[in-house]
Amino acid sequence: MTNMTDSTPQTPAGPATLQPQKLEEAIRPTTMLEAPRLAAKVGVDLRLATETFQHTGSFKFRAAYNLVSKVANSEIIAASSGNFGQAVAFACSLLGKKCTIVMPSTSARVKMDSVREYGGSVDLVDVREKTRAARVAELARENPGAFIASAYDDPLVIQGNASLGREICATGIDFDYVVAPIGGGGLSAGIICGIRESGKNIEVVGAEPLMGNDAARSMRAGRLIKNDVEPASIADGARTLSLGTHNWEILSKGLSGIVEVPEENIRHAVRLLFSLSNLKSEPTGALSVGAVLSQPDRFRGKSVCCIISGGNVDPETYAKILSEQ
Repeated sequence: MTNMTDSTPQTPAGPATLQPQKLEEAIRPTTMLEAPRLAAKVGVDLRLATETFQHTGSFKFRAAYNLVSKVANSEIIAASSGNFGQAVAFACSLLGKKCTIVMPSTSARVKMDSVREYGGSVDLVDVREKTRAARVAELARENPGAFIASAYDDPLVIQGNASLGREICATGIDFDYVVAPIGGGGLSAGIICGIRESGKNIEVVGAEPLMGNDAARSMRAGRLIKNDVEPASIADGARTLSLGTHNWEILSKGLSGIVEVPEENIRHAVRLLFSLSNLKSEPTGALSVGAVLSQPDRFRGKSVCCIISGGNVDPETYAKILSEQ
């Protein structure tokens, strides 16, 4: 499946139409898919809440639009491996604002191109020599009137992502678990908040790359622990140094656990989503299914909602994963 908004540049609305819409009016509701073949394969009763059809191809538009529409600044600077950057660029185009996105030089080409197509400026950085945060700080000094947007560690980001938790609850399906990819923690924190707001009792489990398992180590230690360097996981959306502090306050109390997903299970999940559900997922988006593959006994006999957080993946990378056995 492909998201038609990804390949089509968006034209900013004219000055007379730049009044922000409510978040619920601006976003596309998540697509809830039954996945009988995938469920049978993993031995778990599961459904997929896929954000691959969201504007810009991932859940990040929820957070980006909520943030860009609520800050007064006319220019936004953000660091992103790609999905948040695309979402900020599109939100800025809709609201008549400018943005610069600091991206690792190893980011997926499709994500760099999309930021530019949506009207954003891309600032590439070699993270082996300088962190994204350090480059953002430099740009902030050069542009003192700009708003520095975090892809995950901001109450407005959490608030935007809470809309997904509310939508899942509004389906009326009595899920036991929601499994969500976790990098900086903005998505899972938002889902927890949305479920709380809906008055439901659903456990939220994070799905994190094993080779970048700072969130799992933080949960075990009871305090924030950072990765020494950005992890080189194929799940590029989860290549964060640590959870956000705003998110940690929510996750440390509200997350029921974290599954550390090996790289081979991330890749296998991408293949299963394609072959058994006809769904294109980027590796980060497939983390939730990878978590079920990694710990099937944890979810067996339960009703599970797997969040497929996005579908933006380089064609070459995707083809390589699909061709692996």
